[in-house]
Amino acid sequence: MNQIGRNDACWCGSGRKYKKCHENFDHKLNLLHSQGLLVPSHKLIKTEAQIAEIRKSAEINVKILDYVAEHIKEGISTAEIDKWVYDITTKEGAIPAPLGYEGFPKSVCTSINNQVCHGIPSEDIILEEGDIINVDVSTILNGYYSDSSRMFCIGEVSKEKKKLVDVTKECVEIGLKNVKPWGLLGDMGHAVHMHAVENGYTVVKEIGGHGVGLQFHEDPYVSYVSEPGTGMVMAPGMMFTIEPMVNMGTDEFYVDEVDEWQIYTDDGQPSAQWEVQVLVTEDGYELIAY
Repeated sequence: MNQIGRNDACWCGSGRKYKKCHENFDHKLNLLHSQGLLVPSHKLIKTEAQIAEIRKSAEINVKILDYVAEHIKEGISTAEIDKWVYDITTKEGAIPAPLGYEGFPKSVCTSINNQVCHGIPSEDIILEEGDIINVDVSTILNGYYSDSSRMFCIGEVSKEKKKLVDVTKECVEIGLKNVKPWGLLGDMGHAVHMHAVENGYTVVKEIGGHGVGLQFHEDPYVSYVSEPGTGMVMAPGMMFTIEPMVNMGTDEFYVDEVDEWQIYTDDGQPSAQWEVQVLVTEDGYELIAY
């Protein structure tokens, strides 16, 4: 940590003196670091002003997913979902974060059944009764990012698929309960993993959550196959996603060789994912986007 005078302005930009703002915070980080724990740098700690702007972005993100929830049904194409997302986002003066991101061609990811993530919307993909679909929305407003996704069951789905969707949502809820200020990300990820395993499922190892807010993907990487006592300290002001990808069968997957985006389960079994964006607070967490 850079040395700063107690009467100097705090590094967070609050305008308050360091001794009345983040001095105790930094002492705690330094103590934990001296104990061998991985602690976040100041750049991973969102300021009050940044959090206020990220909340505005998240309001749009949630509004979009609420609209999808009201209108998604059998017989529509995933391209229609993409149009909803683009139209609402731009009407609100925002930008769909996926559009053009590292070459991604659409405004939203729509992943159906055995697609793990990064499903590309298409006029040719029509939702059918019995499908489960993840709609992953990410929004940029005035340079601030929000990111969340939800699962939708189309018509009557099998008991097996419904259980997968429900248990995956429970995994996220358990993750939230384990977001504890000054706790470890590894403890949270382990709790998520155990709930999936106890229900007979696997969790994708190589893809996880991430920091978010000032960029689309920031540190830290958030694993959901982690061991207790590992991972970065969850310091107040950190913001990241909880988004385990839970598979009915193997955790192995492959990437589409043509588009190099869409990811599928190796065994063709269904996969589910819910995603929330969470802020670590002094007394727990704040749900930013869902």
